[in-house]
Amino acid sequence: MVSKVHNRHDHSYKLLFSYPEMVRDLLTGFVKEAWVEQLDFSTLEKVSGSYVTEDLRDREDDVIWRVRWGDDWLYVYLLLEFQSSEDKHMAVRIMTYQGLLYQDLIRQEAFTPSGKLPPVLPIVLYNGEKRWTAAQNVAELVERVPGGLERYRPDLAYLLLDEGAIVNDSAWSDQMRNVAAALFRLEHNRDEQDMLEVLGALVEWLKAPEQTGLRRAFVVWIRRVLLPSRAAVVELPEFSDLQELHEVHDMLAERIKQWPERWEEKGRMSEARDNLCSLIRLKFGEVPQWVELRVEQADHAQLKAWMDKILFVDSLDKMFKP
Repeated sequence: MVSKVHNRHDHSYKLLFSYPEMVRDLLTGFVKEAWVEQLDFSTLEKVSGSYVTEDLRDREDDVIWRVRWGDDWLYVYLLLEFQSSEDKHMAVRIMTYQGLLYQDLIRQEAFTPSGKLPPVLPIVLYNGEKRWTAAQNVAELVERVPGGLERYRPDLAYLLLDEGAIVNDSAWSDQMRNVAAALFRLEHNRDEQDMLEVLGALVEWLKAPEQTGLRRAFVVWIRRVLLPSRAAVVELPEFSDLQELHEVHDMLAERIKQWPERWEEKGRMSEARDNLCSLIRLKFGEVPQWVELRVEQADHAQLKAWMDKILFVDSLDKMFKP
């Protein structure tokens, strides 16, 4: 189940960052370096991320853009990282991916006017709950050896954008008219009202006809990732375009008020199921899959009835007999 959720999240994020507005706002809003001001964002162009390693495994899921930086192209490599725990060897992965990208650029003869390879900005976009602490340069992962060998130690850094740290920093969280910042705020919203405010802002920012594609990408993410994780027990109407959030905004505002109460009830149900399964293990050993299914589908009254009954039965069949 976890892998399916992560895959759904992964795919919807990659869909969002397939639009130039997202990449532009990501760079202008969160890469506070002077060279960003020299980029010509009107030239943003998505390039193929499909290249093949020596063992013939495709990497078609990479998100790679290029943008004019003066007379040259700058390649922006986005590695979208959605693991619940950090990867302490991420710097090695980045080194590998960047090497594969450069091999592909060599095959294409995509050199700068001076005959050199173009610069690449590797970005790790991380949305986990815990703050990222892994090494951000592969050099930190390689043992130092004195006597001259340290000269051959690889030295390659990546840019980490830790969404949780960004949103918790008020200097970032109050970014205006930045769709990447809006995504991060929705992902890590402070409360229900904060989420509604950001949704309302997105409706205004993305109302132009030429932004239909990005609107729909946000809708996909909102429906498949954002709302199910926060309102799994709330029935939502079908909507296919972010513009329709005008019509459901008031409904969501009203139902959001009910979420804490529903979450409390959901917590009681989860506790009751856990307690019943613990009693079953103590008396009968492992909980069979068919029993887990019955427990998961039961309401609170049924769970309580089984808890009362378990003391007086000598088999699971008798306990769960209608």
